[in-house]
Amino acid sequence: MKAARISSPKQFEVMDVEIPTIDTGQCLIKLETWSACGSDIRHAYGPVHAEENYPMRIGGACHECAGTIVESRSDKFKEGQRVIVLPTREGHGGLVEYLPGDEGRMALLPDHGDVSEWVMCQPSGTVLYSCQQMGTIIGQNVLIMGQGSIGLSFTAIVARSGAKKVIAVDLLDNRLEFSKKFGATHTINPSKVNLDEAVAELTGGIGADITVEAGGYPETLEGALRLVKNLGKTIIFGIQGGVAGHRTPIDTSLFLRRAPTIIPTQGATSGDPITHIENMIELRERGWWDPTEMVTHRMPFDDVQKAYDMYENYDDNIVKVLLSL
Repeated sequence: MKAARISSPKQFEVMDVEIPTIDTGQCLIKLETWSACGSDIRHAYGPVHAEENYPMRIGGACHECAGTIVESRSDKFKEGQRVIVLPTREGHGGLVEYLPGDEGRMALLPDHGDVSEWVMCQPSGTVLYSCQQMGTIIGQNVLIMGQGSIGLSFTAIVARSGAKKVIAVDLLDNRLEFSKKFGATHTINPSKVNLDEAVAELTGGIGADITVEAGGYPETLEGALRLVKNLGKTIIFGIQGGVAGHRTPIDTSLFLRRAPTIIPTQGATSGDPITHIENMIELRERGWWDPTEMVTHRMPFDDVQKAYDMYENYDDNIVKVLLSL
């Protein structure tokens, strides 16, 4: 089968490897579509790791993928069904033609439309889980630091959940334009205006009821903690750092002064990595929101190197890229 892996710093190789076998409770899925995540870039592809880390595992780094079950040893799923599947830490990553899927790490897709129309429910589903940790969103002022695919998903979901003001912050104007389409009521580019003054003006000087760290950078984390109102809530989604052992310094006075409720959220490690993705699929099915709107580029699987390079460098106003065989 066709597979890709990171063979050296910032270099992919596409290769042929054996099709894996499956165990009881698993399905073999022929993958048809893949997408890169910012965490794949930040923690695997982008940084230069120690020499002994290369080549990286087959199929890595990718966890946004979907396809059709071609063999089933599961009582829950059957051949011919289409699913989003989450790779395990122990096996191949997602950039492979065939992937074993565990029952508890697969979400059933409707049988209409192209598979590529549904795979964005995976990243947006993880954001849905985080939004569920916010409590009441109706009537709240929500500030979102970062407008990549995760930040845009936050923007879309909180806007549709009744937020009073949805304040999107990013350094890239094209992403701020996207955020307006997804429901942002206000956008701020900190390279052009004073972020603190702009947020103070929008919130009557008290800060946002809920702030979201969706960028994974020290600056976005600090901003989320600094711009929340007293006793508000800060949702932390982005993963800091790019290499093992990295530590992000934090000015503790930020949260000591504001005393927000700080909620780290990661659906994949919640004990139930799939229900929030199933919920997002159901919401898309009934027309609540289609996260495929984030896709700006489509490429063949063999162009995986180009796709990851473009994503890392923000080339051609890229927001999300889909690969297909």
